[in-house]
Amino acid sequence: MKRNLTIQLDEDVIDDVKAVAARRGTSVSGLVSAYLSQLAAEDEAYERARKAALELLDQAIDRGDWKWRREDIYAERLNRYGR
Repeated sequence: MKRNLTIQLDEDVIDDVKAVAARRGTSVSGLVSAYLSQLAAEDEAYERARKAALELLDQAIDRGDWKWRREDIYAERLNRYGR
């Protein structure tokens, strides 16, 4: 079901967008609809990727009761290079 949406734009923007729509063989409404659909799809994909990344990060960080200590990290680095 399609519904109307009212927006306010500057006259110059409206004129420019009408020209773009005419060159592309569509309407201003068609341009807006396509752009907003693409924007919503990209946002949904970003949110899915963000949630997946956070889940992977949580899995990688979960090390039980063991805690990272600064001294351990630096000691490992120094030992790696024979210092």
